[in-house]
Amino acid sequence: MLALYIRDVRLGIRSGGGALVGILFFLAVVAVIPFGVGPDLNLLARIGPAILWIGALLASLLGLDRLFQADRDDGSLDLLIMAGERRMLALAVFVKCLAHWTSSVLPLVIAAPMLGLFMNMEPMGIGAATLTLLFGTPAIAFIGAAGAAVAVSLPRGGLLVSVLVLPLVIPVLIFGVSASYGAVTEPDPFLPPFLLMVAMTLFFAVLGPVAAAAALRWSAD
Repeated sequence: MLALYIRDVRLGIRSGGGALVGILFFLAVVAVIPFGVGPDLNLLARIGPAILWIGALLASLLGLDRLFQADRDDGSLDLLIMAGERRMLALAVFVKCLAHWTSSVLPLVIAAPMLGLFMNMEPMGIGAATLTLLFGTPAIAFIGAAGAAVAVSLPRGGLLVSVLVLPLVIPVLIFGVSASYGAVTEPDPFLPPFLLMVAMTLFFAVLGPVAAAAALRWSAD
């Protein structure tokens, strides 16, 4: 599993420019918002956490359709499906989700503090938004694995993956933004929505790979 993780991270970095495209898209979303809402710095600071989360969420959806596509093209996905038990396939999907998050989504989390400065956010707000992104965005990868597994056999399933995944990640977005606001706004709490978001990440870390493994076996049949 460690070899699979290292292999997928290397492939994610070398091919497709997923991290660079995601960061550029993230930057484009954050840069366009001030033109839409005006030059009010106080307003930008208030909506900053929501903009960072929306930008990171949309950027995270960009490469989900390629999560299993390369493995399907070179035949390694069939080997993973036929290699062993259903639990082993779910574990392999879990590892691939971690590798995808490391290579494509983690750079967005690292770039979030700099983009938070563009939104005139306070240091506490930037730190809270970055922390929630760090613990919340893995849920997007785990949920996206199920959507990517459903669409892996389709010739053009990228849009379908986004349509399937987006409604399911809305609760993660809500709790992530609520926790970010709670860190800088009284009397809104930070810890309860943050813990709920972490709980959802752990829940989808179990459910997502299992659902993706079932969908991959179904597509192979």
